[in-house]
Amino acid sequence: MRYFRFLSEARQHDIFLKRPAAIHSLTPKHVLAHALGATLYMPATRQDVADMLLSQKYEALCSVVFCLEDAIGDQEVDMAERNVVAQLASLKEKLTHCPETAEHLPLLFIRVRSPKQLLKMADLLGSSLHLLTGFVFPKCSVHNAKEYLDSLKRASAQTKMKLYGMPILETPDLLEKETRYAVLSELKQIMLNDEDYILNIRIGATDLCGLYGIRRDRETTIYEIRLIADLITDIINYFGRSFVVSGAVWEHFGPVRKEQKPFIRALSKGVESFSSEFDHVQGLLKETRLDVANGIHGKTVIHPTHLKPVQSMYVVTKEEYMDALSILEHADGTVGVMKSAFSNKMNETKPHYRWAEHILIKSDIYGVFHENRSYIDILTEAEAAYAEHLGTYGG
Repeated sequence: MRYFRFLSEARQHDIFLKRPAAIHSLTPKHVLAHALGATLYMPATRQDVADMLLSQKYEALCSVVFCLEDAIGDQEVDMAERNVVAQLASLKEKLTHCPETAEHLPLLFIRVRSPKQLLKMADLLGSSLHLLTGFVFPKCSVHNAKEYLDSLKRASAQTKMKLYGMPILETPDLLEKETRYAVLSELKQIMLNDEDYILNIRIGATDLCGLYGIRRDRETTIYEIRLIADLITDIINYFGRSFVVSGAVWEHFGPVRKEQKPFIRALSKGVESFSSEFDHVQGLLKETRLDVANGIHGKTVIHPTHLKPVQSMYVVTKEEYMDALSILEHADGTVGVMKSAFSNKMNETKPHYRWAEHILIKSDIYGVFHENRSYIDILTEAEAAYAEHLGTYGG
């Protein structure tokens, strides 16, 4: 798959100094971990998955999770398992007749309820298992993390290719200060023991907020919920040096409509508050910007209209790109500090080195804007996305 492929050749040339490169499940892990973008969750009961993926119904979709956990009822589990198996078998069969469509498929994951269910799904999927990039581990804790990883490795051996795990940190012992730091330390060691199998660490903000009866509105970012923001800081501190940490889900979406032009015009003019009916988009963009500022890469989303706003925020600016190139080019010890190409900041080779590495990885995945271009240009092209009549959780 390739980000922003929905843009015409002319618009890509106009918007990007450097275009996004192709990504697939065999892309090196250190790149793939940054490449999930806006990961769309959908219930595993959805019965049009194969057709939806092959028809590219959601043209910006680059990673998707079929959820067997909280997105479905407890009475639906057996049916959902059978449906996922049937949908992936159908997808596999259709790909044999149209193999060229495989290059446009998003990265596919299944969120299971337990390590036992992971092994069950691996067995049921059989030869369709190779379509997956990996599994998501909900409510991952010191009590089940090793079992999840052992099950993942068994499934990987079964398909003779590496499947990745994405643990979700969302258990009470992480939020409660009495136990947090001991649990984080133990979890980190478990993850480091199987580091090659962990694609990224995800934050389950909805479950964590629910423990205290908190739910943020569409004007409030997760960083303004101090209880959760405090934990996010610790998660980045413990895991951010060795793993990619992915951002919290944004729960809100607005009425489906085509008339987004007033909102886009307001954004392009720097208008902070335009209309309450667009608060969900403004809040999403604000939270995604804060994710990036805090070293978080990727975000869980639950509606297709979130895909383009989130992913447009991951494109690297020309200024960032030029700074990153300069920092890495001068990292041979000949200089320690230099003026940026835009003559507006100091670049230091040692403290900014890792930042520069991340920027160049992102530039390969999401591309680089021309100097006079920004996420507004992509959103302007993306207005049609807001005309979708079927939301993933609604239809």
